[in-house]
Amino acid sequence: MSKLKTKRIVLIVPAFPRASETFIVSKFEGLVNRGWDAHLVCYESDPEDWAKFPQLQADVNLRKRVHRAWTVRAKWLAGMLMLPALARGFISAPRTTWKYLSDGFKRFGWGIFKRYYLDLELICLKPDGIHFEFGAIAVGKTYLKDLLGCKLSVSFRGYDLNFSGLDQADYYKTVWEKADACHFLGEDLWQRALRRGCPADMPRSLISPAIDLSLVEGAEPRVSQATGEPGKPIRILSVGRLEWKKGYEFALSAIKNLKDMGVDCLYEVIGEGATRDALYFARHQLGLEGYVEFFGSLPHDKVMARYLEADIFLHSSVSEGFCNAVIEAQAVGVPVVCSDADGLRENIADGVSGFVVPRRDPQAMAEKMALLARDPSFRQKMGSAGQARVKSLFQLEQQLEKWERFFKELL
Repeated sequence: MSKLKTKRIVLIVPAFPRASETFIVSKFEGLVNRGWDAHLVCYESDPEDWAKFPQLQADVNLRKRVHRAWTVRAKWLAGMLMLPALARGFISAPRTTWKYLSDGFKRFGWGIFKRYYLDLELICLKPDGIHFEFGAIAVGKTYLKDLLGCKLSVSFRGYDLNFSGLDQADYYKTVWEKADACHFLGEDLWQRALRRGCPADMPRSLISPAIDLSLVEGAEPRVSQATGEPGKPIRILSVGRLEWKKGYEFALSAIKNLKDMGVDCLYEVIGEGATRDALYFARHQLGLEGYVEFFGSLPHDKVMARYLEADIFLHSSVSEGFCNAVIEAQAVGVPVVCSDADGLRENIADGVSGFVVPRRDPQAMAEKMALLARDPSFRQKMGSAGQARVKSLFQLEQQLEKWERFFKELL
């Protein structure tokens, strides 16, 4: 094992695991399996979410590498736990704890003890490098680089650059100053980072999402004779959180337009989120009961089963850093109709593995879906092109190799 792989890298996320963040699970699991001393620190961890990742739950080595930060809502309880927290730090990592507290007191005064309580798991891990998996959670935490004496890197995945802190011109100022390297999902996000103040000479890597092709091994583009004629409905699928940025209201309008064009279809939506009730009402208002079904959140194996039954994958986002779901759809041979929102344009080959249409344009979505609906052989041709594209550009092993290079250069 190389010396670099024995150095400790700690990934930081708000919550773990999440059904909508399988890319974090795959990355963490892949690094550990490749011999890296990788750990993960989170602030929330729900047993119900763990149940959706049986392979993760069954792996004792991976489970012991997941650490939940000491967070409690009651201040009095946190105060009572401070002495045990101090004892744990000085027993587990005496030098790191002393450096953290002594240097931190000079910078934050007595406030360092609140930070110490929240950072305890990181302190005890004595990392050589810490990596924030989302840019926004690095804001206000870059002091860890100095207090822990480690390298610091950050991932930017979309929301952090598209929306977080837009009302503050210097929102990411300390992140740009302190980060030793940054990761972006694609060229669109890198250009956005430059516009938000990132220095052009920032060490960086563009590493797109990827999938484990073993999960879709043997999958062939769906051979379906559905043409959208009466009795031959087209099956359309969307996968993603029910949030405003996913643009589901435009997807529902597109389905209404498609039906008005005489194309019979069934539209299935997998995901859960804050706009669920609004979307249920929109379905009713558009008269789409019986044609649109919401499945909520499903385990990944059941999601993959739905891909295999779909004729068309629809992704109507108004903002997107990149999109795993679009890659998964192509991997199983489903042609895609998606918006041109931000990094989505990098997901597919327009006119080859699917169609890219203007965001917030239900009519354009409907027209491309109608074109696919009426020509089964065209759908199959696009599906095959999508599979070839994923094998060429979005394999998990390729992504993990890029992550290994990223962390080797960082450390």
